Amino acid sequence: MTTLAVSAKRDEPIVDIAALAGEAMYREVMLTPKPGLVDGANNGAHPDMNLALFMGSIAAVSPWFARFFAQGKATAHFPAPQTLAAIRPIGLACEQAMFNATGGINTHKGGVFSLGLLCAAAGRLASGNGPLSQRALCREIRAMCAGLVDGELKNSVPAKTKGEHIFQTLGLTGARGEAESGFTTVTRFGLPQWEKALRDGLTEQDALLNMLLALMAHNPDTNVVSRGGLNGLNYVQRYARRLLKIRNLSGKRLRKALCNMDNALIAKNLSPGGSADLLAVGWVLSHYPA
Repeated sequence: MTTLAVSAKRDEPIVDIAALAGEAMYREVMLTPKPGLVDGANNGAHPDMNLALFMGSIAAVSPWFARFFAQGKATAHFPAPQTLAAIRPIGLACEQAMFNATGGINTHKGGVFSLGLLCAAAGRLASGNGPLSQRALCREIRAMCAGLVDGELKNSVPAKTKGEHIFQTLGLTGARGEAESGFTTVTRFGLPQWEKALRDGLTEQDALLNMLLALMAHNPDTNVVSRGGLNGLNYVQRYARRLLKIRNLSGKRLRKALCNMDNALIAKNLSPGGSADLLAVGWVLSHYPA
């Protein structure tokens, strides 16, 4: 896949969000090293996945983001929750394209959900509901997903999925809760860490790794919980917070620290996939004014 010539600088023209969403998936998987996750060095805690599988998945999923945007634009005159209902068939078809490309392996279901919402929200805003900005996009997503946790998690008894079971036993809302909040973890922790890293002179790759650490430190990642319970989640969060406290952690020192964390998470079979999805969301949002 050829990367787009996209800059994170806010004073440059805003790029088509559907293209950014596909590029975000590519940037996320190629970012190395990512503890417990598939990247350019290894398969993390995923013996059934590899980089080539992710690249095939991205190629299958990316063309659908323009459809999310178009449906958001077409339903912009309806109340926001109706846009969510309208994009569901697109999301299911996109997921099926992913499964067809991966032989039934879930590589990007969370990414399809989160980035699809971003594109649909941008479509609503582009139809006259306001300018594209981080705040406006997150506000629109919050409106689209109002009541999502109550409707899909609280009323799902008995639990049929891992996410439903985790909610009913531990109260963690996962990707649905993050979307209903308007990606609060991204805006409160991920993006500020990214911006601080860039202000401090770090490269974009090191800034992305810093944003990932900030997300892992604060995200109640149900992907981690499904593998390691609350103890696994606490371990990942404490580890990430400890690294964030190290001053001037960049370059080779940052990569060595993350390689050590990678080995530790692989040994415990932990994968912060929810934070990886939020990293892609953060990268897209970084191209828009606050």
